[in-house]
Amino acid sequence: MFQGAVEAAIAAGYRHIDTAYSYNNEVDIGKALCSKTKQGIIRRQDMFIVSKVGAEENRRYSKPRVQHEEGNTSYLFSQLMQFLYGRKMGDELFPKKDGKMLTCDIDYVDVWRGMEALQASGKVKSIGVSNFSILQLKRLLALCRVPPAVNQIELHPYLVQTDMIEFCKSKNIALTAYSPFGSPARPPEFRGDTDPHKLLEDPVVADIAKKHRHSPAQVLLRYHVQQGIAVIPKSDKPHHILENTKMFDFSLTEEDMRALRGLDRGWRACIIKSHPYYPFV
Repeated sequence: MFQGAVEAAIAAGYRHIDTAYSYNNEVDIGKALCSKTKQGIIRRQDMFIVSKVGAEENRRYSKPRVQHEEGNTSYLFSQLMQFLYGRKMGDELFPKKDGKMLTCDIDYVDVWRGMEALQASGKVKSIGVSNFSILQLKRLLALCRVPPAVNQIELHPYLVQTDMIEFCKSKNIALTAYSPFGSPARPPEFRGDTDPHKLLEDPVVADIAKKHRHSPAQVLLRYHVQQGIAVIPKSDKPHHILENTKMFDFSLTEEDMRALRGLDRGWRACIIKSHPYYPFV
């Protein structure tokens, strides 16, 4: 399934592929890259592949490894620290006890130093973080040798995060928005509070989409791109993958942007609170 989706994305013009060990899609991504490279559709240097140090790896990251997609590459363009805490190692990817995620104490600064060494080895072109708060970014910037190139965060009109956008711009940290549609398919155990609204069905989004004769999904993607923010929508359906690329032929007005920002309610689709480094307090 993943291989077909990635091949469809490459054919549609995608060049930024986001992955992680915990997504269970690295092998399929590698196969898709090999297939499209052999067909002459892409060159390896055309693709911006981002993987992550999963929380299950953080405590052993003093000896970091690159999570390679099978048989396709000797380097990654970017490696991110996916979470600020480590999960307990075991047979399960997300081990739990009494309904709570089992975590282990580790300082994310120590993990970052391992990532700096990985970048120095040449196997990763850049390193960054994900799900960091402004305070945690400030601490990392004060203690690290290599500043993070990017912070990948949940971002959409229900979670505008203006302060984070301004801070990252002031520090030359690129932002990547995940869950731009509010993550409607996220499993319940990784969701935040139940949202009584569906972002893709929000009347404000629908009205703007109707005005511009585009889909709500295209409006939500355009919302980020127009702010200079990279956005990584998730889809495994070829027609949605293609639709997501069709958002460069229109622009949102300032009135549209104000209306979308006005939907902000501080709502998060992705919340895991079982660790002292949980960033969103």
